[in-house]
Amino acid sequence: MSRINGFVGRRNFLKLAGVGSVGIGAAAAGNILWNEEEAVAQKPASTTGKPPSVDPQTALKRLIEGNQRFVDGKRLNPNQSRLRLQETSFAQYPFAAILGCSDSRVPAEIVFDQGLGDLFVVRIAGNVASQEAIGSLEFGTAVLGAQLIVVLGHAKCGAVTAAIKDEPLPGRIGAFVEEIKPAVEVARSKSGNIEDNAIISNVQYQAQRLAESSAILRKLTREGKLKIVAGRYDLAVGKITLV
Repeated sequence: MSRINGFVGRRNFLKLAGVGSVGIGAAAAGNILWNEEEAVAQKPASTTGKPPSVDPQTALKRLIEGNQRFVDGKRLNPNQSRLRLQETSFAQYPFAAILGCSDSRVPAEIVFDQGLGDLFVVRIAGNVASQEAIGSLEFGTAVLGAQLIVVLGHAKCGAVTAAIKDEPLPGRIGAFVEEIKPAVEVARSKSGNIEDNAIISNVQYQAQRLAESSAILRKLTREGKLKIVAGRYDLAVGKITLV
């Protein structure tokens, strides 16, 4: 069986997904996505090889510690050397995946103090679990072996604010804003600031969508090979809080 980082490879991924599985359309984008297997096969002996697999709890601990370094101004900037650049040109073994917002103020590798090849990051405005995002995360977990997904929202999210206002939007902006509105309705029933409540409600809602909408992610979770959590990023201090 073809495997990468202990999980399934191309052929077995397609079998796992099944015809019509949610998110498989994103995975069928072309052979470009699957060059990872060929890269692994061609990796020269001079590189360090595959690192040990990281279980979900260890992956989460690593991210939390990295964020604390960022908050404290003590970043290590790991895995950013030229050697790391060369290693990751042959293969990638991300230990965690992030579904984050496209907001320019929340770059995952920086706020978690990680480096090249550490994180498989999917960014979309409002950190929405769209079909494309789900398919990408199926690939990052089932094929590349990431055992943790963090759905990361942030304070003052424009997409969430737009969903709260519920006004007509130009172009295709309204498409992803619509995906946030169910979370906003949940937030309206709570006391306190509607925007803050909606940001938390949204990351929880999108995390739930990942768990419920993908047979692949659901299977990995049942097998103990995947954990999905939600977090909120504070723009002012850089702190990420799990919610």
